[in-house]
Amino acid sequence: MEKVNINEKFSLFNDHWSPKIAGEINDMHVKFAKLKGEFVWHKHEHEDEMFLVMKGKLLLKFRDQDVHLNEGEFMIVPKGVEHLPVAEEEAHVIFFEPKSTVNTGDELNERTVSDLETI
Repeated sequence: MEKVNINEKFSLFNDHWSPKIAGEINDMHVKFAKLKGEFVWHKHEHEDEMFLVMKGKLLLKFRDQDVHLNEGEFMIVPKGVEHLPVAEEEAHVIFFEPKSTVNTGDELNERTVSDLETI
């Protein structure tokens, strides 16, 4: 067992849209990522995805609505729901998701991270 300092972990990297594994619980990863700009429309067929904003703001676009998340807020996107994350300024986000979750879901492209780094 060891405690984790969230700010310290975020200071270890600068790249955007490249989640890092900060911990594991049961069959889940706790992932940290810095987000900036627009990601890609995607969905996760078999996994729910939780976005917890630690710093900055995050816009989650859905086909029928937009949801704005501020620091200290989270949202769970149910499996199968198409979404587009957007961060106008850099946002620090923690994800809680099954180990099988691919960051780009059903859209494999240049932003797909298949070999996650542990921080």
